[in-house]
Amino acid sequence: MQCPACAERIPADTEICPYCETEVQDYKPSRTSKKKKGGTGKSKKSGSGMSLGVILAVCAVALFMCGGVLLALLLPAVQQAREAARRTQCKNNMKQIALALHNYNDTWGSFPPAAIYSADGRPMHSWRVLILPYIDQVPLYNSYKMDEPWDGPNNIRLQAMMPPIFACPSSPVGQGGGSTHYLGITGKGTMLPQGKGVKFADVKDGASNTLIVVESIGASVPWTQPIDIDATNGLSFGPGGLGSHHTGGAHVLMADGMVRFVSQSVSPQTLKNLSTIDGGEVVFDY
Repeated sequence: MQCPACAERIPADTEICPYCETEVQDYKPSRTSKKKKGGTGKSKKSGSGMSLGVILAVCAVALFMCGGVLLALLLPAVQQAREAARRTQCKNNMKQIALALHNYNDTWGSFPPAAIYSADGRPMHSWRVLILPYIDQVPLYNSYKMDEPWDGPNNIRLQAMMPPIFACPSSPVGQGGGSTHYLGITGKGTMLPQGKGVKFADVKDGASNTLIVVESIGASVPWTQPIDIDATNGLSFGPGGLGSHHTGGAHVLMADGMVRFVSQSVSPQTLKNLSTIDGGEVVFDY
């Protein structure tokens, strides 16, 4: 005969199946479960669902931890790459300023003065305003009124329209603030003296050894305001002098149009020598 539970052949007078240990005579098939061949007659609970959940949870934690580690490793590199891009853009801004200054010189026969003064000696307009036509800002230049000071009722509203090339990308203020960190080198014997323009023939020290515009973060200067760095008594890094939002130094624009990055460890004497147009100094390294 066959066991009614596991279907194995068993002797006719068997009461308990030796294979599945089921009482043969009293066996009643269950509607909810079926005995398998070789089974014990006892139902077994499967733990596959719980195991899969545990595995998924462990994988999620591992991925989270790995992702955090990778993020911590990559974040400095990303920040450095972004700053490198901003530093390159800053350099390009100064190159465009150099081109505008040279175009101004080609048109007027000299570089612009640091500022134009009124009859009573009041500073009225910055060189940054004077070069607007040479940086594709003719409409903005035409909106500026030369018969009123830079902070007059008409001109003051133009502060918010600062051209992008006057904004260092690394500056937390940004273009929207209307303030610039690109200041000219002014004072006696410099490329941008007050009230008059300098000709190339006046640059006895050589245009490649003479500063004209530098980065400065001593103060946020409205781009239309005629304020620059007076290098009459010297030039150095710090408040009122050179400085930037870049690490290690600042960009400087030479009179020949070249943009260089000067280390903040450069000596004040070297910077003073670079500030003058006819001091006769020989600058070897900066």
